[in-house]
Amino acid sequence: MAKLVYKPFGILFGVLGGLVAGAVFKRIWGLAANETASPKATDRDRDWIEIVAAAAIEGAVFGGVKALVDRAGATGYERLTGTWPGKTSTKSPV
Repeated sequence: MAKLVYKPFGILFGVLGGLVAGAVFKRIWGLAANETASPKATDRDRDWIEIVAAAAIEGAVFGGVKALVDRAGATGYERLTGTWPGKTSTKSPV
């Protein structure tokens, strides 16, 4: 039941996390490349290294921010309800 109640909050946290991650990536790329926009895979005048580097940085930022927001949301939910919304044990019984 806790997972079902948490689901709308998880979706909201995911959307907010995406917005934050986009802003963080834009800032990082601006500092790293001294540009406002990152290269797209279809930009003809950009080389492979630049395209792949931008995609790798963007993926790392989005993954990190998503994990941070998801964990913070789950922790806050547990504090409010006393129930953890996800798995409580990662160890398999042997």
